[in-house]
Amino acid sequence: MGISPVDRGRHTRDPEGLAATLQSGCEGGPMAEGAVEAPAESGGGGDPGTIEPERGVASIKLQYLTTKEHFHEFLEAKGQEKPSQETEAGDPAGNDLDEPEAKRIRLEDWQTEDRQTEEAVEPGEQPQAQKRARGQNKCRPHVKPTHYDKNRLCPSLVQESTAKCFYGDRCRFLHDVGRYLETKPADLGPHCVLFETFGRCPYGVTCRFAGAHLGPEGQNLVKEGLVQAPPIRNGLDKVLQQQLRKRKIHFKHAEQALRQLSKGQLPGPTPKATVPEVMEAEGAPGQDNCDAQQAPQGPGTVPPPRGPLRTCGPLTDEDVVRLQPCEKKRLDISGKLYLAPLTTCGNLPFRRVCKRFGADVTCGEMAVCINLLQGQTSEWALLKRHPCEDVFGVQLEGAFPDTMTKCAELLNRTIEVDFVDINVGCPIDLVYKKGGGCALMNRSAKFQQIVRGMNQVLDVPLTVKLRTGIHEHMNLAHRLLPELRDWGAALVTSVSLGLLLSLCLCLILCPLPLPPAWLPLLQLHGRSREQRYTKLADWRYIEQCVTAASPMPLFGNGDILSYEDANRAMQTGVAGIMIARGALLKPWLFTEIKEQRHWDISSSERLDILRDFAHYGLEHWGSDTQGVEKTRRFLLEWLSFLCRYVPVGLLERLPQRINERPPYYLGRDYLETLMASQKAADWIRISEMLLGPVPPNFVFLPKHKANAYK
Repeated sequence: MGISPVDRGRHTRDPEGLAATLQSGCEGGPMAEGAVEAPAESGGGGDPGTIEPERGVASIKLQYLTTKEHFHEFLEAKGQEKPSQETEAGDPAGNDLDEPEAKRIRLEDWQTEDRQTEEAVEPGEQPQAQKRARGQNKCRPHVKPTHYDKNRLCPSLVQESTAKCFYGDRCRFLHDVGRYLETKPADLGPHCVLFETFGRCPYGVTCRFAGAHLGPEGQNLVKEGLVQAPPIRNGLDKVLQQQLRKRKIHFKHAEQALRQLSKGQLPGPTPKATVPEVMEAEGAPGQDNCDAQQAPQGPGTVPPPRGPLRTCGPLTDEDVVRLQPCEKKRLDISGKLYLAPLTTCGNLPFRRVCKRFGADVTCGEMAVCINLLQGQTSEWALLKRHPCEDVFGVQLEGAFPDTMTKCAELLNRTIEVDFVDINVGCPIDLVYKKGGGCALMNRSAKFQQIVRGMNQVLDVPLTVKLRTGIHEHMNLAHRLLPELRDWGAALVTSVSLGLLLSLCLCLILCPLPLPPAWLPLLQLHGRSREQRYTKLADWRYIEQCVTAASPMPLFGNGDILSYEDANRAMQTGVAGIMIARGALLKPWLFTEIKEQRHWDISSSERLDILRDFAHYGLEHWGSDTQGVEKTRRFLLEWLSFLCRYVPVGLLERLPQRINERPPYYLGRDYLETLMASQKAADWIRISEMLLGPVPPNFVFLPKHKANAYK
């Protein structure tokens, strides 16, 4: 007898037979880890009792399906040994951490309903339960990084400095190590990742794994003989930060380009015979003029400290003669896998995970140019580059030519990158209403000035990230592509750099070895700002843009979650693909595409990936309480995407579609079932397997909890 799609999607079983069904699913020969030859072997193809599920729901084998109630009953019965403690730790504020509803609630509607509820409550009556938190980056609880540290040890003691306290009499930190140890929480584990990797933990007694490297008298031990890993690049120098905060940096190249743009002229290349003016700072160390050096110094006068001095190298002339277009660094990424810049989740530890699975090109998270020019530490942290990232770029967001051009010159002089990307695809209101992100697509004059100005001051390729348009069914990219191509042609003849675009609809303009100079390479993400991520990417439109952009190569982006999706994308004529949400759901997607197979990865292997991320996070953010909780937060943000993955062995039809909502199912073991939960309290439980118990006052509300299955 056939099963209707509705009945199949709501298939139930009695509670007594729940464990037996799960056991039969485990003993019924789950698929071997590794490749699956063809989708036809996934099962159920010729079964007359098997009918396709309702639209928008992932097709999972019948024996694994369950209901919402039985799903959570199973997890509570098997995993919650201390339910009351975990519930309190999961959300002490009283917010319901259940999975999201089918429809989103607008912030205005939510606030209106709350006001109506308050007015409807009569004196003496109990108010109704508060609306549960929705995520979507609205009204999220803001927790400072130092929130979980009640008593903080003075940095001078942590760094074992022999000098006096850095803050003197104004220091508000503890200076009594014994008192600090009395209030310090218990260690989270017997092994310190930093100590085992680098031979010394810089966090000393404040490390949450301090027992692994503290001597009998509390001294920080050092393990000799370990090979030091290459340092993380693109850090913010303290001297530069002070100069930025005091606005003592001069951007002479940027100001020259902006003056030409204001007069309607195209910024021209620097003549070969002239020495380019170096970005200077008023009063910066190492910039003494001749008069100051010849002036006699009085008795007791101490010469000013000298910082890094920019000198003319004896063997090269790169600091004297600006490179010509044919001499610029070329970025050939055709046919490579590009990990898209992902806000919040595209951090350095996550990029390391993706590089291990085969990502070729990586890009940092979106950085706001104004914050970089102000020297904000948190914004500069987004530019850091790990040594394993061989092809790496940074992404800038801004709305005005002056700030974007100055920021480009600043980065060109201070960090090591292979390309710089302009974000013209950000859909969020905070950016759009200020004229940045997608709004630049309707501000073509400002957009052109930004591209030309930045291109003049950069020595690396410039990239631009776009969407198909702003409103649904009103595409703009195909009309913008010829203009971008014209800008690139003008830049080739009158500016010293070719243009690199990435269209999300993503435009990368990549220099190619074609006469007369470099040509751009494009990337395209087939969604508008209004669509966000709730609609399928329009690959037919991407194919249309491939023709419109010719002869510029074009990269495509959108809804790639398997090697079949990647192969179909390449058939549209694109030069390569960019992967975004697909990498968040399954970072081993890069391996699947390169090896052309489906990977039925086990739950233990997935937990090992999370463990590697936790180790990378402790290396990057630190192993003290602040670093551990920051690592936990980004791990939980990633788990809000990972829970949407359905294991290959459970699917009736391969591959899984990125827009299909997984129904409630029981995995082949407890861990696989736990990883399928969309409940934030279960994500916290997974984090406790890797980073220990959460603090008593821990609060977490996922940033990306919006419904993306329409």
